[in-house]
Amino acid sequence: MATTSAVPTAPLQTSGVAPDAVRGRRKRSDRRFQSPADVVVFIVLCLGAFTMLLPLVWMLSTSLKTQENVFALPPQWIPRPAEWSNYLRIWEAGPLLRGIANSAIVSLTVITVGTVTSCFAAYAFSKMRIPGKNALFLALLGGIMIPFPALMIPTFMLFSSIGWVDTLLPLIVPGLFGNPMMVFFLRQYLMSVPDSLIEAAVIDGANHPQIFWRIVLPLIRPAIAAQVILWFMGTWNDYLGPIIYLNSENVHTLQLVIANFNATYAVETDYPLIMAASIVALIPVLAVFLVFQRQIIESIALTGTKA
Repeated sequence: MATTSAVPTAPLQTSGVAPDAVRGRRKRSDRRFQSPADVVVFIVLCLGAFTMLLPLVWMLSTSLKTQENVFALPPQWIPRPAEWSNYLRIWEAGPLLRGIANSAIVSLTVITVGTVTSCFAAYAFSKMRIPGKNALFLALLGGIMIPFPALMIPTFMLFSSIGWVDTLLPLIVPGLFGNPMMVFFLRQYLMSVPDSLIEAAVIDGANHPQIFWRIVLPLIRPAIAAQVILWFMGTWNDYLGPIIYLNSENVHTLQLVIANFNATYAVETDYPLIMAASIVALIPVLAVFLVFQRQIIESIALTGTKA
């Protein structure tokens, strides 16, 4: 019986280089600039990031200044001394805590229920056989094209006739039925999922709720995360809707409270107080972004690899 020569199973070990070291070297080489164009793109992106972060840094700096140091020349990017008391004064200057609570009620309720509704609608439009679903989807897209100023008076009259004005219901109830833009985005995302995957699950005896929760939901989780952040930002920072429907101070959302801060304390040039309240309003948006950051990156990566 002929003998066969032994094939080395670990060539990296015989060469005296550890596999982990080689993989680390490859990763470092992948991060290097491959051409002068990469250097130019990197510099342009850094300049863009610096331009976008500059107002945020100035807002944080102003929130820690005294009223006199706001207009000091040259400008102080690092306040000396730092007036941390500005973050204590904002709770006494207005109903900021009540505004945060009202905004949280509106945002969390709308996002939680509306996301589930949007996902079900997107799944139905993309994978279920429903008579006239294309016409319904076109009608949904047509509703997106109607500008909000054209709907302000009719919706205000409708909510006024049923006694919802000066309550949080006009800001919550419409969002419970889903977000048309989220439905459109998830529907387009689901169109890339093979129909054979759904048909195989149906043959195995799974119903549509089981298919959605066990098969579809894990596939569209990165897309949902990206849309949740955009929707949360829009709901949390909404100013036009609350100023139309809310009159009493006890139902004001956070953006209305900050607007009242601006109207009251800008006359006194108390800009540190206004900037401190704005920083507090910004923290929840940053927290949501940090929580869903990995899913957003996955969504962008998957979108770029789809045909």
